Parts: sequence; C-alpha cells; structure tokens
Amino acid sequence: MATSTVPVKRTGKTGSTIFLKTVMAVTGVIFVLFVLLHMYGNLKLFAGESAYNEYAEHLRTIGEPMLPYHGLLYVIEAVLLVSVIAHVYCAAQLWRRANAARPQRYSVKKRVAASISSKWMRWGGLFLLLFIIWHILEFTLLRVNVGGDQSAAITQNPYQLVVHSFSVWWLTLIYLAAMIALGMHLNHGIWSASQTLGFTPTPSARRIAKTVAGVVALVVAVGFILPPLFILFGVID
Repeated sequence: MATSTVPVKRTGKTGSTIFLKTVMAVTGVIFVLFVLLHMYGNLKLFAGESAYNEYAEHLRTIGEPMLPYHGLLYVIEAVLLVSVIAHVYCAAQLWRRANAARPQRYSVKKRVAASISSKWMRWGGLFLLLFIIWHILEFTLLRVNVGGDQSAAITQNPYQLVVHSFSVWWLTLIYLAAMIALGMHLNHGIWSASQTLGFTPTPSARRIAKTVAGVVALVVAVGFILPPLFILFGVID
C-alpha cells in the first residue's frame, strides 16, 4: 500500500507568534537607533547653551527648503509612534499567550530565571512607556518647567528648560530610575532581537550578541544619566 508524507504545516498561532516577535525585534532596532541619537543630542548640554539650542533648532530645519520646517522631525515622530504602538501591541499579545500557556507548560516547575526576566521586561517596559509619555509632555508638547518658572524665557528655551527641570531632585531621581530601566530593557531586548532575527546561530555569535547588548545598554544608560547628574550638582547651569 502506497503511503504519502504530508508536510507539517505551521499553525496560524505559531506563525503569528513568530511574526509578533519579529515585529518587536524590528521596532526594537528602531528604538535603539533613536535612543543613540537622542543620547548624542543630550550630551550637547556639556557644550553649553548656545551649542545645545543650535542643535535643537537644527533638528527642525533639516531638509529645508525641500522639507517644511520641522518636516523631518514629523516623519521621525510618525515612525516612532507607529513603532511604539506595534511594539506595545505585540508585547501585550505575547504576554497574553504566555499567561494562557503557563498552566500547561509550567505545571510542575517554572524556569525561575526566565520568569523573572520576562516579568521585568513587561513591567519595566510599562514603566518606560509611562515615563516616555510624561517626558514628551514635559519637554515637547506642554513644555512644563517643574521647577516652577513658566515664563517663555524658560519654557521656549530648550537648554534652560532642561537645566531648570533637572535642578529638581525628585525629577532627576525618576529620570535616573527610568534610564536604569532603559539600560536593562535594552540589554535583554537587543539579545532577544538578535535571536529572533537569526543573528545567533553559533556559540560565538551568541557571545558577540550578548556583549553588544551589554555594551550598548551601558553606553546608553550612562550617556543619558550624566547630564541630569551634572545639572543637579551644579556642574551644568
């Protein structure tokens, strides 16, 4: 009797899970590129008020006259907004699926390290999302000086707004906590994205990916933390 072998088809759920992880990895790469550029801009604070404000204004005039004023920033902001929505949606879906699968997969014993890591990524990611919303409201949309002075000389001057804001100790403390969370998120996220995108086929590649993830996370966290600390202690004023 003749037999035939039917290839195993990937289920819709499995395919969708891979797709969600891929979207998270790709949007994560976008975020890494953005935070590196943003960190570079923040370090301009060490060059003084004129240099920092010139940099901030230059971001709004890139591409003129082919692009309108603020044109490139609008494009970047749109890409980041879509990326954030996609990243959060995929994370929520994967979280839901993990919770649904846990009673079956972890009925005997949980993988403690993986559980702690995944929980940190979820709750740390939520904390970062809330921080980002506040950060945009404070420095971009509403331009709120938590130090109290709401005059145009402060709120319409990027350098002065940053300096006055981070002169407030509790805001700097929240910012430092957010940057530590960002560093930890990047460390795990870059490593996970490397696996998802197929960059870790060998032990050597995995070691390189882990090293790159750690170095990028450390550089970004330290690069973002230094300016607020220098402002708080009066080195930048």
